[in-house]
Amino acid sequence: MMEARAALTVDAVRIREVGPRDGLQVEAPLSVEDRIRLIEALVAAGLKTIEAVAFVSPKAVPSMADAEKVVALLPKLDGVTWVGLVPNRKGAEMALDAGLDAISVTLSASEGYNQRNVRMSVDDSIDQLRDICGLAGEAWVEAVLSCSFGSPYEGDIAPSEVAAVARRCMDAGATALTLADTTGMATPRRIEEVLAATGTRVGLHLHDTRGTALLNAHTAYLAGVRDFDTAVGGLGGSPFAEGATGNLATEDLVYLMEDLGVETGVDLDRLLDASRLVAELVGHPVPSRVAAAGPRLNNPA
Repeated sequence: MMEARAALTVDAVRIREVGPRDGLQVEAPLSVEDRIRLIEALVAAGLKTIEAVAFVSPKAVPSMADAEKVVALLPKLDGVTWVGLVPNRKGAEMALDAGLDAISVTLSASEGYNQRNVRMSVDDSIDQLRDICGLAGEAWVEAVLSCSFGSPYEGDIAPSEVAAVARRCMDAGATALTLADTTGMATPRRIEEVLAATGTRVGLHLHDTRGTALLNAHTAYLAGVRDFDTAVGGLGGSPFAEGATGNLATEDLVYLMEDLGVETGVDLDRLLDASRLVAELVGHPVPSRVAAAGPRLNNPA
């Protein structure tokens, strides 16, 4: 169904690192300088697409304040795409004025979650998305569809309904689409059912609330998905959905893909350095299993 994403080779995945945004949004605010330290560590690990900021109300999400200051300090590097998340046209205007390469527009397959997250109906959010696509020019605009695998407010959402909202996003002008498991309700069965309705030329944004994120990613990879959002350390969660916990950890996905012989372009050792840094910055251990246990050792027999 969704054909906007470029096809990748069968042995490669694209990772969009969302740690500096989704990973930090429920943490105590860090200084701009510390946020840049983390971003630089992620770049050093080989990550090429990084969601660095969100242009949202600092009253609603204090840890995402000073987005313009962060963007101004981002290193100018060939081959690295800087992304900012926005909920509406005002946020998009700020992100584009700041000079970002791409923006993620968040809306939801769940009416209840959409009202709480961005204070608009789904219809209004799609109208905003259309406006944003019109003003974006050459910038990449990705629609991120929250609650694609279930909502804390409506429960299960039929895959056909998710696909219908997804199509409306693409018809509104989005460059690409990511399906988000905002509160970690997805299971392999649910992943397969939704992808059967939407097609696999989509990204996935998975949360590990119920311990299924890595399994869901593997299921999606086998189905043909090649684009994944992850957060260093497995940090993150939604301030607008009670009980939502961290993202699929970047190091956990990279570790799995390396063992499968799938290219990620990420240096796992340097990524673990970034994971240790973010644990130091937030002041507590990170949820990532690989960060805790380390990579599997190839001990001689």
